[in-house]
Amino acid sequence: MTTESRLDRPSPAPQPGAGTRRRKAHGEEQRVDSLHILTVNTHKGFTALNRRFILHELREAVRDVSADLVFLQEVLGTHERHARRHRDWPETPHYEFLADSMWGDFAYGRNAVYPDGDHGNAVLSKYPIQRHRNLDISVPGPERRGLLHCELEVPGQPEVHAICVHLGLLESHRQKQLGLLCELIGSLPAQARILVAGDFNDWRLRASARLRDCGLIEVFEHSHGRCARSFPARLPLLRLDRIYVRNLDPLHARVLSHTPWPHLSDHLPLAAEVRL
Repeated sequence: MTTESRLDRPSPAPQPGAGTRRRKAHGEEQRVDSLHILTVNTHKGFTALNRRFILHELREAVRDVSADLVFLQEVLGTHERHARRHRDWPETPHYEFLADSMWGDFAYGRNAVYPDGDHGNAVLSKYPIQRHRNLDISVPGPERRGLLHCELEVPGQPEVHAICVHLGLLESHRQKQLGLLCELIGSLPAQARILVAGDFNDWRLRASARLRDCGLIEVFEHSHGRCARSFPARLPLLRLDRIYVRNLDPLHARVLSHTPWPHLSDHLPLAAEVRL
């Protein structure tokens, strides 16, 4: 499959468990001038060494941040074996359980499918998700990766594009996937407002230069001079997680390193505010 065909191919119709959306009634709303963003690698709802199922604690921590837009990686759609083993396993997919009543819209991109279930990326939004598609950026091999692209309707603003990313473990794979991400961004209008967030696995720090060429700036580099240390959560050394923007102004950026976050995943979450 060529690079072009992956992004030019029409997205298939959502399948059960592959993408879900729910809507609240949205009446007249005041103009929104900024967005609060959170990106979290959920580690499938388990602690770093898979010793304990902590999705309920994770939901409370995510809710406490009160972000407008949440980017989730390694979030489970289904897992039959875990559901049988854990009494507090939710009846709904994890992304829907995390959305709860706080985020009126959500979208899920199923990337990895296995006998017990599936996982992928998700976006939770307080504002309507008008359209979403999950783009396959997998490189031949065992890893399945995708870009979840959502188009948001933010009150009083032009359309906002939100792209949730989880790149591969190998540098050669990441470079190909960054090329596909740049191709997607290049397909959008020059004036489009774009947010790209997630787990880039970019421990060699090569992504920002590549993405700068397609107009993206990283919010921690902009605010603090370098990308944030986010992995491993209890003693963060590697700068794996990122929030990039185009045609948006970064206002604040912080790593959530306080309790309980170091115990809820193997990655620390990143939070930011951007002006529209």
